[in-house]
Amino acid sequence: MAVVSPRKRVWGWFWFDWASQPYHTVLLTFIYGPFFATVAAAYFMTIGLDETLADARAQTVWSTCLTITGLIIGFGGPILGALADTSGRRRPWIWAFSALYIIGAAALWYTDPAGGNMWAMLIAFGVGFIGAEFALIFINAQLPGLVEDEAVGKTSGSGFAFGYLGGIIALIITLLFLAEGSNGTTLIGLPPVFGLVDGEMREGTRFVGPFVALWFAVFMVPYFLWVREGHIPKRRHSFSAAMSLLGNSIKSLGRRKSLAAFLGSSMFYRDALNGLYGFGGVYATLVLDWNITLIGIFGIVSAIAAAALSWVGGRFDSRLGPKPVITGSIIGLILVIVTIVFMDRQSFYGIPLAEGSIVPDIVMFTCGVIIGGFGGVLQAASRSLMVKHTDPATATESFGLYGLSGRATAFMAPALIGLFTTITGSARLGVSPLIALFLLGLVLLVWVKPNGER
Repeated sequence: MAVVSPRKRVWGWFWFDWASQPYHTVLLTFIYGPFFATVAAAYFMTIGLDETLADARAQTVWSTCLTITGLIIGFGGPILGALADTSGRRRPWIWAFSALYIIGAAALWYTDPAGGNMWAMLIAFGVGFIGAEFALIFINAQLPGLVEDEAVGKTSGSGFAFGYLGGIIALIITLLFLAEGSNGTTLIGLPPVFGLVDGEMREGTRFVGPFVALWFAVFMVPYFLWVREGHIPKRRHSFSAAMSLLGNSIKSLGRRKSLAAFLGSSMFYRDALNGLYGFGGVYATLVLDWNITLIGIFGIVSAIAAAALSWVGGRFDSRLGPKPVITGSIIGLILVIVTIVFMDRQSFYGIPLAEGSIVPDIVMFTCGVIIGGFGGVLQAASRSLMVKHTDPATATESFGLYGLSGRATAFMAPALIGLFTTITGSARLGVSPLIALFLLGLVLLVWVKPNGER
């Protein structure tokens, strides 16, 4: 077998971000998520709800899906990480979860635009999303042994930037050739490719699921070719040993104050960030009445900002350290949510707007730049700070705990959004709990050591 150079190995690791990002960019946030929201809202209107309540119910249904998948990811991640560390191998797990990603994404083709199989499609989406998130735990765990310590911040930021670039290109392709607007044509005024011309059945938009599955399958090839684990002695998976390892790691948090504070902080702010990603496009659909095409353009702008600022943020991370980068990103995202809560088609921060005003659209695009840019920076810097708290010998289990901190309460943001949406009957006010989650994360960050614990 040919020897893979360290540079090529790093690039192979980058290709996972490129391959997997469209599940978040195309499916979760900008194309399928908003499409599902319109399907669900239309279904609830057919059973007698008015438009406002139907929109709120649709957002609640979507939040239920993200809540359940968040619980599975949060509590399953550390166990799987510990199992992987007891055997010493990660690639078989990545293969398995890659298969879930592909199956879940491809199944979205069968979405009924009338909402007849709404719950089945939520299950399919959840299967693919679980596959993407579990695979990411094992990919992140490879970072400590991938480069020298001083290059971790730059490498993490570059990986996210490369991934967002892949998300941008995938999103552009779906807008130009697949996702159709209300007139049955794509962004460039042509019918969807591959003969997907039944606009009433939304064939072009539904095909984004199989497209994302194919994208992942093709672009994971460089990863599997170039990122090798080296010689690992064969060891059997031991559930008892894994649970012992996980238990010891959790107990150690009592004497590792910085790590405990960081995991607690990231638990709240990453939950809030995932809430923004999961409901940004849905908000634009239900509150601002944007169509899929406009949301897609919004997604491109956001993803470009994410790619550019993730790369820049990685440089600041290497120079200043990840903690100040994380702090600045959280503050910027809090300001965005406050703006979103105080804006709709009729007013902006209580100031009445003329009918047909484009102010909400301009403001939302600006918010999209900040969400995409600061969100990418926040994720990359968080991964970097976790490396500073990680023992390379138990990296997968450590990143399983990191996954737990980001997902153990992943039900919280969608559940709170669902609860506030139900109570207020407003999709706009429903996102307000994210402000509190970001603030909690910011407060706990005070006790985190900038250089971590090794």
